[in-house]
Amino acid sequence: MTFRNNMIRCIRGHRIILIVILCLFGLSVAQPRMAPHGRHAKKHKDSRVYLIHSDELRYDMYSANPDAQIVKGHVYFLHQGGHLWCDSAYFYQESNSVKAFGHVRFRQGDTLSLNCDYADYDGVQQLMQARHHVVLKHRLQTLYTDSLDYDRLYDFAYFQEGGTLIDGKDRLVSDWGEYNLKNGEAKFSFNVKMRNGKRLITTDTLYYDTRKSMAHLVGPSKIISGTSVIHTQQGYFNTKSDKAQLYGRSTVVDKGKTITGDSLYYDDKTGLNRGYGNVVFVDKKNKNSLSCGKLTYNEKTGYGFATIRALAKDYSQKDTLYAHSDTMKIYTFNINTDSVYRKVHCYRKVRTYRTDMQAVCDSMVINTKDSCMTMYKDPIVWNANRQLLGEVIKVYMNDSTIRFAHIIGQALSVELMNDAKHYNQVTSKEMKAYFVDGNVRRSDAIGNVLAVYYPVDDKDSSLIGLNYIETDTMKMYMSKERKLERIWMPKAQGIMYPLSQTPPAKMKLSNFAWFDDIRPLNKDDVFNWRGKKDGTDLQILKRHDAPLQHIGRNGGDPNVLSKSLETPPITNGAKITGKKLMPK
Repeated sequence: MTFRNNMIRCIRGHRIILIVILCLFGLSVAQPRMAPHGRHAKKHKDSRVYLIHSDELRYDMYSANPDAQIVKGHVYFLHQGGHLWCDSAYFYQESNSVKAFGHVRFRQGDTLSLNCDYADYDGVQQLMQARHHVVLKHRLQTLYTDSLDYDRLYDFAYFQEGGTLIDGKDRLVSDWGEYNLKNGEAKFSFNVKMRNGKRLITTDTLYYDTRKSMAHLVGPSKIISGTSVIHTQQGYFNTKSDKAQLYGRSTVVDKGKTITGDSLYYDDKTGLNRGYGNVVFVDKKNKNSLSCGKLTYNEKTGYGFATIRALAKDYSQKDTLYAHSDTMKIYTFNINTDSVYRKVHCYRKVRTYRTDMQAVCDSMVINTKDSCMTMYKDPIVWNANRQLLGEVIKVYMNDSTIRFAHIIGQALSVELMNDAKHYNQVTSKEMKAYFVDGNVRRSDAIGNVLAVYYPVDDKDSSLIGLNYIETDTMKMYMSKERKLERIWMPKAQGIMYPLSQTPPAKMKLSNFAWFDDIRPLNKDDVFNWRGKKDGTDLQILKRHDAPLQHIGRNGGDPNVLSKSLETPPITNGAKITGKKLMPK
C-alpha cells in the first residue's frame, strides 16, 4: 500500500511539472499571435525561477529537504535574464530559490559570467552566494575569491575571505572587498596590495575605478616603483598615466632625495614633482635641503622652482648655511654622475646666516661646484666684527668656514674696534679678503684706496691714534686675534692724528656705512627682512670715458691737460711715502 501511494504521489508531482511546461509552451506560441502587427507586446516582469532543463528530476517529501525538487544532469535555470547551469541542484519552488552544486556557471548578458563549485541563489532577493573557486568576469575585469555574494538587484559583488581583482596589468589583493558592476568601482579593505607592472601599492583601504584606472588610497599607504618609494595618508594614483596626487603629509623618496609636503603631485613618466604646503626637499647625498610653501622639481632633469618662505640649507660642512629669498630656482648639472653639482638662483630679499658669516642682498647665485655664493645689488657680508660692502660680492666656502671673499665695485670694509666706538675703514674699487679658520688674515684693496685705521698699543690694547691713507694698492695682514700686524703699500700719502686731536670729520670716510641693524641674528631671523634706510643704497657709478684734450693758452700744446684734473697734495699732519710713515 505504501509503495502504491508513493507512486501516485510521484506521478502527481510529474503531472504538475508537465502541466506547467505545457502552459509555458502554449503561452510562447500564442503570444505572437495575440500581439498587434508592427508592435511589440509589453513584457511583464516575472520574478519566478524556472527550471529549463535537467536530465533527472525527483521529489521526496520525506528526505532531508522535503521542500526541494532534486535535479541532476545538465541542469539549467532561468531567472530574469540570468542563466544558471550546474551538475545538480535543489530547486525550492515555493521559496523561489536554488542550491546549485558542481561546475556552477552563471551568465547575465554578454558582460558578466560567474563560475564556482557551489552557489545559493535567492530569486526573491536576487542574491547569489557563490563559494569555492569563484571566478567573476565583468567586461575586462576578473575577480577571484573563495566566497562571493552577488547582489543582482543592485549589481554589487562582495567578498569577505580574501579576493583578487585583475584589470589588465593591475592586480589587487585584499581580505575584504566589494565591486560595483554598474560603474566599475571597487573597494578593498584590510591588507590591500595592488601590483601595477613593477609598481607595488600597499594600503589599508583602496577605492579603484576600473573605467579610469584610478586608485584612491585611504590610510597609511606605500607605493614602491623601482628606486622610488612613496608614503602617504591619502592619495590618488592613475595606473595608466603613472600620475599620483598625494595628500595628508606625503613623502616621495628616490635615490637619496626626499620630497615631503601637505600635498604632492607626482608624474613617474616625466619625473615631475609638485608640492604645496610646508614642502621639504632633502638631498642626503649632497647634504642640502630646501623648504618652501610651493615647490616644483623634476627628478630627471634636476630643475626646481621654490617660492613662499623658501629656505635653502647646506649642511655639507660642519656648520649649516641657511639662505632665504622670495623665489629660488635650482639647476642641476651632470645629473646621475659622480661630478653632479647644482646652482641655486635666489631672487629678492635674500638673507643668509651661518655662525661665521651672514649676508643680505637683492639676488644671489649659489654654486655647489666651487662652494661660491655670488651676491648682487647692495650686497652686505658680515664676519665677526667686520662688514663688507660692494656692487658684487663673491664668497667662497671651504670646509666649515669662509675661505675667500671678493668684492667688486665700490668696495668698503668696516671693522668695529673692541671699544665699540671706532671703526677701521677701507674703500677701493676692488677688495679681496682671505680667511683662515673663519677669521680674516689678509685684506687686499686695489684701486683708489682710502683707509682710516686706528693703531693699537700692544701693551694695553689702547688706541694710539688715527691714520688716514691714500694709495693705489694696500695689503693688510691680521693676526689670529684679528689685530693688525702690518700694512704694505707701494706708494702712499697719509696723515696720522693723535687720538685726542683727531677731527670728528676725519674719523669716518665719506662713504662710511654701518648696517648692523639689518644683520641676520640667527637661522630664524633670515625670514625677517629689514632693508636699508632711504638714501643708503649703493649708487650706480657712471663709467667716464678718458677726458678730452683741449687747447689752452699756453701756446696751444695738446699734451697739456686741464688744471681741474690735477689732485691737490696732502700737506697737513704726517705724510706717508712708500712703505714708511714719515713724521712731519
